[in-house]
Amino acid sequence: MALFTDIDARISALRDLFGDDVEIDDLSSRMMAFSGDKLVEAVTAVSALVRCVERVGIVGAGITAARSTRQAGRDGLAAGRGHRTPAALVQDITGLTHADAQRQVRIGLSILDSEAAEDAGGHDGASSPSVGTPSAGTSRARVPWHTPLATAMLSGQISVSQQDAIQGGLGHPIDDTDHTHDVWSAAAEQLAAEARERTVEELRIQARAIRDQLDPEGAERRFTERYNRRSFRTWVDADGRECGRIEFEDDGAAWMRAIRDAALRPRRGGPRFVDSAEAKRAEDLTADQRTNDQLSYDLLIDLLRAGALADAKDVFGGRQPGVRVVKVHDGSGVPVSARTEDYGFSVPLASADQRICESGTVNVTVDVRGNPLDVGRESRLFTTAQRVALAIRDGGCRWRGCDRPASYCEAHHIDEWAADDGRTDIERGILLCRHHHMQLHHGGWRITRHGSDDFHLHPPGGKHPVTLRPRVALTAAWAGIDPPPKRFREDAA
Repeated sequence: MALFTDIDARISALRDLFGDDVEIDDLSSRMMAFSGDKLVEAVTAVSALVRCVERVGIVGAGITAARSTRQAGRDGLAAGRGHRTPAALVQDITGLTHADAQRQVRIGLSILDSEAAEDAGGHDGASSPSVGTPSAGTSRARVPWHTPLATAMLSGQISVSQQDAIQGGLGHPIDDTDHTHDVWSAAAEQLAAEARERTVEELRIQARAIRDQLDPEGAERRFTERYNRRSFRTWVDADGRECGRIEFEDDGAAWMRAIRDAALRPRRGGPRFVDSAEAKRAEDLTADQRTNDQLSYDLLIDLLRAGALADAKDVFGGRQPGVRVVKVHDGSGVPVSARTEDYGFSVPLASADQRICESGTVNVTVDVRGNPLDVGRESRLFTTAQRVALAIRDGGCRWRGCDRPASYCEAHHIDEWAADDGRTDIERGILLCRHHHMQLHHGGWRITRHGSDDFHLHPPGGKHPVTLRPRVALTAAWAGIDPPPKRFREDAA
């Protein structure tokens, strides 16, 4: 659909919802009268309209930057209007933050680069290979690796924020060979295809995880750089308040998240507690009048006070925090990568080996799709080892659009234990956060799976099921992106 035809269609949909016109002073009262379905329809139509119009602004920001180069000097578009940079001009026009204006310029320029290469007869590679699958290649004229993202954004498949998260997370390819270009492009395509099912924050994490798998040497270097930047400093501000700032390295950040999550998980939507004492502690925490930030601060101070003599149950109840690292081995048993169980952050193998010395290992064997082996109908509840295996396979809540990590999730049997002779094995289990687990049981939803294929979420009322695809970073970790996803456009002639 042509751009302005699409915009007209979106405006027409809004007119159908609101009537011919509405005074701005009546907007709130008019929408308050909407039913739930009509309200969602209106917000969806507005979001689609904003995306349509935003594309014009993004391309305009790119052209503004292209006409404001240093070579143009004072004759450049931005300098000629009294602005030091094109982002400053965009910010002045739009009222955006400086960071958002820079993002518009950055993405606009990437779109222009892709279109210029295509207009010059560039190619995007002979074929789109699996991520991590080696193939020889030599440099040739081609479109930029991020062209699938520009195409997806301009077609409305992904938003500007999603494109920026994916492109920034994947970073720059490690070299200029055809193979590297094609692999990065394949990863961009796959992440763009998954964007509808992931939050922007998780897309960024997934893109970074894939980048570290594609560039292990760079991952090691970035790990070391973050370690060398670790710092903690305090200062007194003008009002006499003692302030502090911490820049974490990866291991410290993982521990801090684990400590915070263990203490605040009941309040932030973590799994329900079976033990009555734990349930009471969770209720007390939920009713606590302190904000989450205040609770986090008090927790940190308590830990500092207690130090090495702290009794874990006094601070955390029955769920002591910890950071579990998963090592991935190839068919011969050689370790090829490692990552944290929660959030899936990449960990250098040397750091993983150090963690093993401290805490040991849990061995989980998986197939090429990341499915752990069947362990049978042993008990009503999933064991600790089974939950680790589910965390490795699912990476967190599998509900579409949810980014809750594995530690916030409960293991759900897709077969009812008594009625369906449900088996407590991982093939028939799936991780869901507490909110979505309760929604499943009380809202008429159900999940099905045929063998080791994808899970399918069936909405109430017989609506079309939704495929709960695995996170793409995990797919790349186990078997790469194979076969490659369908292209957005054919190779240029």
